[in-house]
Amino acid sequence: MSQMPQQAAVPKCPSCEEPLDSGDRFCGACGYDLSVVPARPEDSPTPAVNGAVPAPDGVDWPTARDSDGHGHPAPVHAAAELPGTDSGGSPLLPPPPPSPPSPPAAPVIPAPGVRFDRPGEPEEYPLQAPDPRQSPEPAATAAPAPPAAPAAAEKVCVACRAGRVDDDGYCENCGHAQPRERDHMEQESGPVAAVSDRGLRHHRNEDAFSVGRTALPDGAPASVAIVCDGVSSATRPDDASLAASRAAGESLLGALPRGTHPQQAMHDAILAASRAVNALADEPATAREQAPHQNAPACTLVGAVVTAGLLVVGWVGDSRVYWVPADRTTPPARLTEDDSWAAQMVAAGLMSEAEAYADERAHAITGWLGADAYELEPHTASFKPDRPGVVVVCTDGLWNYAESAEEMAEAMPLDAAVRPLHGARVLVGHALDGGGHDNVTVALLPFPAPPQGAGSA
Repeated sequence: MSQMPQQAAVPKCPSCEEPLDSGDRFCGACGYDLSVVPARPEDSPTPAVNGAVPAPDGVDWPTARDSDGHGHPAPVHAAAELPGTDSGGSPLLPPPPPSPPSPPAAPVIPAPGVRFDRPGEPEEYPLQAPDPRQSPEPAATAAPAPPAAPAAAEKVCVACRAGRVDDDGYCENCGHAQPRERDHMEQESGPVAAVSDRGLRHHRNEDAFSVGRTALPDGAPASVAIVCDGVSSATRPDDASLAASRAAGESLLGALPRGTHPQQAMHDAILAASRAVNALADEPATAREQAPHQNAPACTLVGAVVTAGLLVVGWVGDSRVYWVPADRTTPPARLTEDDSWAAQMVAAGLMSEAEAYADERAHAITGWLGADAYELEPHTASFKPDRPGVVVVCTDGLWNYAESAEEMAEAMPLDAAVRPLHGARVLVGHALDGGGHDNVTVALLPFPAPPQGAGSA
Protein backbone atom coordinates (compact mmCIF):
# COMPACT_ATOMS: atom_id res chain seq x y z
CA MET A 1 0.00 0.00 0.00
CA SER A 2 1.32 3.41 -0.90
CA GLN A 3 1.63 6.03 1.79
CA MET A 4 0.61 9.66 1.57
CA PRO A 5 3.42 12.14 1.81
CA GLN A 6 4.20 13.31 5.30
CA GLN A 7 3.16 16.91 5.79
CA ALA A 8 4.79 19.51 7.95
CA ALA A 9 2.94 20.51 11.12
CA VAL A 10 0.39 23.29 10.41
CA PRO A 11 -0.63 25.28 13.52
CA LYS A 12 -3.78 26.78 11.98
CA CYS A 13 -6.11 25.91 9.11
CA PRO A 14 -5.15 27.94 6.05
CA SER A 15 -8.86 28.41 5.29
CA CYS A 16 -10.58 29.30 8.56
CA GLU A 17 -7.55 29.62 10.91
CA GLU A 18 -9.04 27.09 13.31
CA PRO A 19 -6.32 25.57 15.56
CA LEU A 20 -5.22 22.13 14.39
CA ASP A 21 -3.92 19.07 16.14
CA SER A 22 -0.80 17.22 15.04
CA GLY A 23 -1.67 14.53 12.49
CA ASP A 24 -4.94 16.14 11.31
CA ARG A 25 -5.62 15.52 7.61
CA PHE A 26 -8.73 17.67 7.43
CA CYS A 27 -9.82 20.79 9.32
CA GLY A 28 -12.39 19.86 11.97
CA ALA A 29 -14.18 23.18 11.51
CA CYS A 30 -14.41 23.70 7.76
CA GLY A 31 -13.22 20.35 6.35
CA TYR A 32 -10.28 21.88 4.43
CA ASP A 33 -7.98 19.22 2.91
CA LEU A 34 -4.65 19.74 4.65
CA SER A 35 -2.77 17.45 2.25
CA VAL A 36 -2.60 20.25 -0.34
CA VAL A 37 -0.62 22.52 1.97
CA PRO A 38 2.99 22.56 0.74
CA ALA A 39 5.74 21.54 3.10
CA ARG A 40 7.91 24.24 4.58
CA PRO A 41 11.40 24.26 3.08
CA GLU A 42 14.12 23.01 5.34
CA ASP A 43 16.38 26.00 4.76
CA SER A 44 16.59 29.22 2.83
CA PRO A 45 18.05 29.45 -0.68
CA THR A 46 21.68 30.44 -0.89
CA PRO A 47 21.87 34.10 -1.86
CA ALA A 48 23.79 34.98 -5.00
CA VAL A 49 27.20 36.59 -4.63
CA ASN A 50 28.09 39.07 -7.38
CA GLY A 51 25.27 37.67 -9.44
CA ALA A 52 26.54 34.08 -9.31
CA VAL A 53 25.07 31.24 -7.29
CA PRO A 54 27.75 29.12 -5.65
CA ALA A 55 27.93 25.57 -6.99
CA PRO A 56 26.81 22.76 -4.68
CA ASP A 57 29.53 20.95 -2.78
CA GLY A 58 31.19 18.22 -4.74
CA VAL A 59 30.36 19.67 -8.17
CA ASP A 60 33.45 20.37 -10.24
CA TRP A 61 32.40 23.09 -12.67
CA PRO A 62 34.74 23.76 -15.56
CA THR A 63 36.50 27.09 -15.63
CA ALA A 64 36.55 29.33 -18.67
CA ARG A 65 39.74 29.20 -20.67
CA ASP A 66 40.91 31.13 -23.68
CA SER A 67 43.80 30.80 -26.03
CA ASP A 68 44.80 32.65 -29.14
CA GLY A 69 45.73 29.38 -30.83
CA HIS A 70 48.97 30.81 -32.17
CA GLY A 71 52.33 29.45 -31.07
CA HIS A 72 55.71 30.55 -32.27
CA PRO A 73 55.83 29.41 -35.88
CA ALA A 74 58.53 27.07 -37.04
CA PRO A 75 61.03 28.36 -39.58
CA VAL A 76 59.76 28.86 -43.10
CA HIS A 77 60.58 26.01 -45.44
CA ALA A 78 61.30 27.29 -48.92
CA ALA A 79 60.62 25.18 -51.97
CA ALA A 80 64.31 24.89 -52.84
CA GLU A 81 64.05 21.28 -53.91
CA LEU A 82 61.37 22.09 -56.50
CA PRO A 83 62.76 23.69 -59.67
CA GLY A 84 60.66 26.69 -60.66
CA THR A 85 60.47 30.31 -61.76
CA ASP A 86 58.96 33.43 -60.25
CA SER A 87 56.66 36.05 -61.81
CA GLY A 88 59.52 37.58 -63.76
CA GLY A 89 60.73 34.28 -65.16
CA SER A 90 63.83 34.14 -62.99
CA PRO A 91 64.82 30.84 -61.33
CA LEU A 92 63.55 30.43 -57.79
CA LEU A 93 66.51 30.32 -55.44
CA PRO A 94 66.51 29.57 -51.75
CA PRO A 95 66.43 32.82 -49.76
CA PRO A 96 69.68 33.83 -48.04
CA PRO A 97 69.76 33.14 -44.32
CA PRO A 98 68.57 36.17 -42.35
CA SER A 99 71.23 38.22 -40.67
CA PRO A 100 71.36 38.20 -36.86
CA PRO A 101 68.68 40.50 -35.53
CA SER A 102 69.84 43.88 -34.31
CA PRO A 103 67.77 45.81 -31.78
CA PRO A 104 66.05 48.75 -33.51
CA ALA A 105 66.75 52.22 -32.20
CA ALA A 106 63.04 52.92 -31.85
CA PRO A 107 59.97 50.73 -31.61
CA VAL A 108 59.01 49.31 -34.98
CA ILE A 109 55.69 50.65 -36.21
CA PRO A 110 53.67 49.41 -39.18
CA ALA A 111 54.49 51.26 -42.36
CA PRO A 112 51.77 52.64 -44.65
CA GLY A 113 50.17 49.82 -46.54
CA VAL A 114 49.84 47.55 -43.51
CA ARG A 115 46.35 46.38 -42.69
CA PHE A 116 45.09 44.31 -39.81
CA ASP A 117 42.98 41.45 -41.07
CA ARG A 118 40.73 41.37 -38.01
CA PRO A 119 38.96 43.90 -35.78
CA GLY A 120 40.83 45.15 -32.74
CA GLU A 121 40.13 44.05 -29.22
CA PRO A 122 37.77 43.78 -27.46
CA GLU A 123 35.41 43.15 -30.37
CA GLU A 124 37.62 40.57 -32.07
CA TYR A 125 35.44 37.76 -30.86
CA PRO A 126 31.87 39.02 -30.29
CA LEU A 127 29.31 36.94 -28.51
CA GLN A 128 28.66 33.96 -30.72
CA ALA A 129 25.51 32.04 -31.41
CA PRO A 130 25.75 28.46 -30.16
CA ASP A 131 27.20 26.09 -32.73
CA PRO A 132 24.26 24.00 -33.99
CA ARG A 133 26.64 21.06 -34.41
CA GLN A 134 26.96 20.94 -30.63
CA SER A 135 23.14 20.84 -30.09
CA PRO A 136 23.11 23.43 -27.31
CA GLU A 137 20.30 23.38 -24.80
CA PRO A 138 18.66 26.68 -23.81
CA ALA A 139 19.84 27.99 -20.47
CA ALA A 140 17.44 27.68 -17.56
CA THR A 141 16.21 31.11 -16.53
CA ALA A 142 13.31 32.62 -14.71
CA ALA A 143 12.07 34.24 -17.92
CA PRO A 144 8.41 33.95 -18.90
CA ALA A 145 7.25 30.86 -20.70
CA PRO A 146 8.49 30.69 -24.33
CA PRO A 147 6.09 31.75 -27.03
CA ALA A 148 4.05 29.23 -28.89
CA ALA A 149 5.90 27.26 -31.55
CA PRO A 150 5.82 29.00 -34.94
CA ALA A 151 4.10 27.57 -37.94
CA ALA A 152 5.76 24.63 -39.68
CA ALA A 153 6.71 26.78 -42.67
CA GLU A 154 8.72 29.19 -40.52
CA LYS A 155 12.32 28.67 -39.46
CA VAL A 156 12.83 27.74 -35.82
CA CYS A 157 15.80 29.00 -33.81
CA VAL A 158 18.53 26.38 -33.38
CA ALA A 159 19.38 27.78 -29.91
CA CYS A 160 16.06 28.12 -28.05
CA ARG A 161 14.09 25.92 -30.47
CA ALA A 162 11.04 28.08 -29.99
CA GLY A 163 11.57 31.52 -31.50
CA ARG A 164 10.82 32.50 -35.07
CA VAL A 165 13.78 33.50 -37.24
CA ASP A 166 13.38 36.91 -38.85
CA ASP A 167 14.43 37.92 -42.34
CA ASP A 168 17.85 39.07 -41.08
CA GLY A 169 18.65 35.60 -39.71
CA TYR A 170 18.15 36.33 -35.99
CA CYS A 171 15.80 34.69 -33.49
CA GLU A 172 12.97 36.97 -32.38
CA ASN A 173 12.86 35.18 -29.01
CA CYS A 174 16.50 34.88 -27.86
CA GLY A 175 18.29 37.01 -30.47
CA HIS A 176 20.80 34.39 -31.58
CA ALA A 177 22.14 34.51 -35.13
CA GLN A 178 21.23 31.43 -37.10
CA PRO A 179 23.61 29.20 -39.08
CA ARG A 180 24.28 30.41 -42.58
CA GLU A 181 24.70 28.33 -45.69
CA ARG A 182 28.40 29.23 -45.76
CA ASP A 183 29.07 28.05 -42.20
CA HIS A 184 30.30 24.75 -43.63
CA MET A 185 30.89 24.05 -47.33
CA GLU A 186 32.35 21.10 -49.19
CA GLN A 187 32.91 20.53 -52.90
CA GLU A 188 34.60 18.02 -55.18
CA SER A 189 35.53 18.60 -58.81
CA GLY A 190 37.31 15.66 -60.36
CA PRO A 191 40.44 15.03 -58.29
CA VAL A 192 40.19 18.40 -56.50
CA ALA A 193 38.30 18.91 -53.23
CA ALA A 194 37.80 21.79 -50.82
CA VAL A 195 36.24 22.27 -47.39
CA SER A 196 35.46 25.53 -45.60
CA ASP A 197 34.20 25.92 -42.03
CA ARG A 198 33.17 28.87 -39.88
CA GLY A 199 35.34 27.69 -37.01
CA LEU A 200 34.45 27.83 -33.34
CA ARG A 201 34.86 31.52 -32.51
CA HIS A 202 33.64 33.58 -35.45
CA HIS A 203 29.96 34.34 -35.97
CA ARG A 204 30.15 33.85 -39.76
CA ASN A 205 32.39 32.34 -42.41
CA GLU A 206 34.29 35.02 -44.29
CA ASP A 207 36.30 32.53 -46.38
CA ALA A 208 35.33 31.32 -49.83
CA PHE A 209 36.77 28.97 -52.44
CA SER A 210 36.41 27.92 -56.06
CA VAL A 211 37.55 24.58 -57.47
CA GLY A 212 37.23 23.16 -60.94
CA ARG A 213 38.72 21.07 -63.69
CA THR A 214 39.20 21.77 -67.38
CA ALA A 215 41.36 20.63 -70.31
CA LEU A 216 44.23 22.30 -72.10
CA PRO A 217 44.16 22.63 -75.92
CA ASP A 218 46.05 19.34 -76.26
CA GLY A 219 43.45 17.55 -74.14
CA ALA A 220 45.60 17.25 -71.02
CA PRO A 221 43.62 17.80 -67.79
CA ALA A 222 44.13 20.84 -65.58
CA SER A 223 42.92 21.27 -62.01
CA VAL A 224 42.24 24.66 -60.42
CA ALA A 225 41.71 25.82 -56.82
CA ILE A 226 41.24 29.35 -55.48
CA VAL A 227 40.93 30.14 -51.75
CA CYS A 228 40.07 33.61 -50.42
CA ASP A 229 40.03 34.98 -46.88
CA GLY A 230 37.92 38.06 -46.15
CA VAL A 231 39.62 40.85 -44.18
CA SER A 232 37.53 41.01 -41.01
CA SER A 233 38.29 44.65 -40.29
CA ALA A 234 36.80 45.68 -43.65
CA THR A 235 33.21 46.08 -44.75
CA ARG A 236 31.50 42.96 -46.14
CA PRO A 237 34.53 40.65 -46.03
CA ASP A 238 32.35 37.64 -46.82
CA ASP A 239 31.12 39.29 -50.02
CA ALA A 240 34.68 40.20 -50.98
CA SER A 241 36.02 36.66 -50.63
CA LEU A 242 33.08 35.19 -52.52
CA ALA A 243 33.38 37.67 -55.40
CA ALA A 244 37.15 37.19 -55.66
CA SER A 245 37.04 33.40 -55.60
CA ARG A 246 34.35 33.25 -58.26
CA ALA A 247 36.03 35.78 -60.54
CA ALA A 248 39.44 34.11 -60.30
CA GLY A 249 38.05 30.63 -60.79
CA GLU A 250 36.04 31.64 -63.84
CA SER A 251 39.02 33.47 -65.30
CA LEU A 252 41.29 30.43 -64.98
CA LEU A 253 38.75 27.95 -66.32
CA GLY A 254 38.18 30.22 -69.30
CA ALA A 255 41.83 31.01 -70.10
CA LEU A 256 43.45 27.57 -69.81
CA PRO A 257 41.42 25.89 -72.62
CA ARG A 258 42.37 28.79 -74.92
CA GLY A 259 46.06 27.97 -74.54
CA THR A 260 47.06 30.73 -72.11
CA HIS A 261 50.14 29.66 -70.16
CA PRO A 262 49.06 28.64 -66.64
CA GLN A 263 51.33 31.20 -64.98
CA GLN A 264 49.97 34.02 -67.12
CA ALA A 265 46.45 32.72 -66.57
CA MET A 266 47.01 32.85 -62.81
CA HIS A 267 48.28 36.43 -63.00
CA ASP A 268 45.24 37.47 -65.04
CA ALA A 269 42.91 35.64 -62.63
CA ILE A 270 44.24 37.64 -59.68
CA LEU A 271 43.63 40.86 -61.59
CA ALA A 272 40.07 39.72 -62.38
CA ALA A 273 39.51 38.97 -58.72
CA SER A 274 40.81 42.41 -57.79
CA ARG A 275 38.35 44.08 -60.16
CA ALA A 276 35.49 42.07 -58.71
CA VAL A 277 36.33 43.15 -55.15
CA ASN A 278 36.85 46.77 -56.19
CA ALA A 279 33.39 46.80 -57.73
CA LEU A 280 31.84 46.00 -54.35
CA ALA A 281 32.90 49.42 -53.07
CA ASP A 282 30.56 50.98 -55.66
CA GLU A 283 27.45 49.14 -54.44
CA PRO A 284 26.24 51.00 -51.33
CA ALA A 285 22.64 49.99 -51.99
CA THR A 286 23.45 46.35 -51.38
CA ALA A 287 25.86 46.93 -48.49
CA ARG A 288 23.83 46.35 -45.35
CA GLU A 289 26.86 46.96 -43.16
CA GLN A 290 28.08 50.00 -45.07
CA ALA A 291 29.07 52.89 -42.85
CA PRO A 292 31.23 55.96 -43.51
CA HIS A 293 33.94 54.88 -41.05
CA GLN A 294 34.40 51.40 -42.49
CA ASN A 295 37.01 50.34 -45.04
CA ALA A 296 36.21 49.09 -48.51
CA PRO A 297 35.54 45.34 -48.90
CA ALA A 298 38.82 43.41 -48.97
CA CYS A 299 40.22 39.88 -48.97
CA THR A 300 43.34 37.85 -49.61
CA LEU A 301 43.71 35.26 -52.36
CA VAL A 302 45.80 32.17 -53.01
CA GLY A 303 45.45 29.68 -55.82
CA ALA A 304 47.04 26.78 -57.65
CA VAL A 305 46.87 25.19 -61.10
CA VAL A 306 48.00 21.60 -61.62
CA THR A 307 48.69 20.25 -65.10
CA ALA A 308 50.76 17.32 -66.31
CA GLY A 309 54.23 18.03 -64.94
CA LEU A 310 53.59 21.68 -63.99
CA LEU A 311 52.43 23.36 -60.79
CA VAL A 312 51.62 27.09 -60.77
CA VAL A 313 50.75 29.07 -57.65
CA GLY A 314 49.62 32.67 -57.18
CA TRP A 315 48.77 34.79 -54.16
CA VAL A 316 48.17 38.17 -52.58
CA GLY A 317 48.10 38.24 -48.78
CA ASP A 318 48.92 35.65 -46.14
CA SER A 319 47.07 32.54 -47.30
CA ARG A 320 49.47 29.79 -48.34
CA VAL A 321 50.31 26.86 -50.61
CA TYR A 322 52.20 23.80 -49.35
CA TRP A 323 53.71 20.89 -51.26
CA VAL A 324 53.47 17.46 -49.61
CA PRO A 325 55.09 14.63 -51.61
CA ALA A 326 53.42 11.23 -51.71
CA ASP A 327 56.64 9.73 -50.42
CA ARG A 328 56.69 11.14 -46.90
CA THR A 329 60.39 10.29 -46.55
CA THR A 330 61.13 13.25 -48.85
CA PRO A 331 60.75 16.77 -47.43
CA PRO A 332 57.58 18.85 -47.90
CA ALA A 333 57.81 22.56 -48.69
CA ARG A 334 55.97 25.84 -48.42
CA LEU A 335 55.60 27.48 -51.84
CA THR A 336 54.43 31.01 -50.91
CA GLU A 337 55.74 33.93 -48.84
CA ASP A 338 53.30 35.94 -46.74
CA ASP A 339 52.43 39.54 -47.46
CA SER A 340 52.56 40.34 -43.76
CA TRP A 341 54.26 42.59 -41.25
CA ALA A 342 56.16 39.69 -39.70
CA ALA A 343 57.49 38.55 -43.08
CA GLN A 344 58.66 42.09 -43.84
CA MET A 345 60.51 42.36 -40.54
CA VAL A 346 62.27 39.03 -41.13
CA ALA A 347 63.11 39.86 -44.75
CA ALA A 348 64.60 43.20 -43.68
CA GLY A 349 66.73 41.48 -41.04
CA LEU A 350 65.19 43.57 -38.26
CA MET A 351 63.81 40.63 -36.30
CA SER A 352 64.15 36.89 -36.14
CA GLU A 353 61.16 34.78 -37.10
CA ALA A 354 60.48 33.89 -33.48
CA GLU A 355 60.50 37.56 -32.49
CA ALA A 356 58.44 38.72 -35.45
CA TYR A 357 55.70 36.12 -35.10
CA ALA A 358 55.51 36.66 -31.34
CA ASP A 359 54.66 40.33 -31.94
CA GLU A 360 51.00 41.35 -31.85
CA ARG A 361 51.43 42.89 -35.31
CA ALA A 362 52.65 39.64 -36.86
CA HIS A 363 49.45 38.93 -38.80
CA ALA A 364 48.94 42.46 -40.11
CA ILE A 365 48.83 42.02 -43.87
CA THR A 366 50.70 44.22 -46.34
CA GLY A 367 48.94 42.98 -49.48
CA TRP A 368 45.26 42.44 -50.21
CA LEU A 369 42.56 42.82 -52.85
CA GLY A 370 40.29 45.82 -52.42
CA ALA A 371 39.59 49.35 -53.57
CA ASP A 372 41.80 50.78 -50.81
CA ALA A 373 44.83 48.57 -51.56
CA TYR A 374 47.90 50.76 -52.03
CA GLU A 375 49.34 48.77 -54.91
CA LEU A 376 48.35 45.38 -56.28
CA GLU A 377 51.34 43.08 -56.69
CA PRO A 378 50.19 39.60 -57.75
CA HIS A 379 52.78 36.95 -56.93
CA THR A 380 53.04 33.89 -59.17
CA ALA A 381 55.52 31.03 -59.34
CA SER A 382 55.77 27.82 -61.34
CA PHE A 383 57.27 24.50 -60.28
CA LYS A 384 58.03 21.18 -61.93
CA PRO A 385 57.89 18.51 -59.23
CA ASP A 386 59.71 15.31 -60.13
CA ARG A 387 57.43 13.10 -58.03
CA PRO A 388 53.72 12.78 -57.20
CA GLY A 389 52.28 14.60 -54.23
CA VAL A 390 49.45 16.80 -52.94
CA VAL A 391 49.16 20.58 -53.18
CA VAL A 392 47.59 22.20 -50.10
CA VAL A 393 45.92 25.60 -50.64
CA CYS A 394 44.71 27.12 -47.37
CA THR A 395 43.90 30.18 -45.28
CA ASP A 396 45.65 31.06 -42.04
CA GLY A 397 42.76 29.47 -40.17
CA LEU A 398 44.51 26.18 -40.95
CA TRP A 399 48.20 27.03 -41.07
CA ASN A 400 48.01 28.73 -37.68
CA TYR A 401 47.74 25.16 -36.37
CA ALA A 402 50.26 23.62 -38.82
CA GLU A 403 52.68 26.39 -39.69
CA SER A 404 55.71 24.48 -40.91
CA ALA A 405 55.66 22.25 -43.96
CA GLU A 406 56.49 19.27 -41.75
CA GLU A 407 53.53 20.02 -39.46
CA MET A 408 51.20 20.31 -42.43
CA ALA A 409 52.43 17.01 -43.85
CA GLU A 410 52.00 15.32 -40.49
CA ALA A 411 48.41 16.58 -40.16
CA MET A 412 47.42 15.40 -43.66
CA PRO A 413 46.29 11.77 -44.09
CA LEU A 414 48.55 9.45 -46.06
CA ASP A 415 45.77 8.69 -48.55
CA ALA A 416 44.96 12.34 -49.32
CA ALA A 417 46.05 11.93 -52.96
CA VAL A 418 43.34 9.33 -53.60
CA ARG A 419 40.79 10.72 -51.09
CA PRO A 420 41.20 14.51 -51.30
CA LEU A 421 37.81 15.36 -49.80
CA HIS A 422 38.52 13.16 -46.81
CA GLY A 423 41.96 14.73 -46.51
CA ALA A 424 40.49 18.24 -46.58
CA ARG A 425 37.99 17.28 -43.88
CA VAL A 426 40.77 15.91 -41.70
CA LEU A 427 42.80 19.12 -42.04
CA VAL A 428 39.80 21.28 -41.15
CA GLY A 429 39.20 19.01 -38.17
CA HIS A 430 42.83 19.49 -37.14
CA ALA A 431 42.26 23.25 -36.96
CA LEU A 432 38.99 22.87 -35.07
CA ASP A 433 40.61 20.50 -32.59
CA GLY A 434 43.34 23.08 -32.09
CA GLY A 435 40.83 25.77 -31.12
CA GLY A 436 39.19 26.89 -34.38
CA HIS A 437 39.83 30.56 -33.62
CA ASP A 438 39.39 31.56 -37.28
CA ASN A 439 37.50 30.51 -40.36
CA VAL A 440 39.19 27.45 -41.88
CA THR A 441 39.40 26.72 -45.60
CA VAL A 442 41.59 24.22 -47.45
CA ALA A 443 41.68 22.81 -50.97
CA LEU A 444 43.70 19.74 -51.98
CA LEU A 445 44.97 19.14 -55.51
CA PRO A 446 46.69 15.80 -56.13
CA PHE A 447 49.75 16.16 -58.35
CA PRO A 448 50.19 13.13 -60.63
CA ALA A 449 53.42 11.33 -61.27
CA PRO A 450 55.40 13.06 -64.03
CA PRO A 451 54.90 11.52 -67.47
CA GLN A 452 57.39 8.82 -68.37
CA GLY A 453 59.85 9.74 -71.10
CA ALA A 454 59.73 8.12 -74.51
CA GLY A 455 61.19 4.65 -74.48
CA SER A 456 60.63 4.14 -70.78
CA ALA A 457 59.54 0.72 -69.69
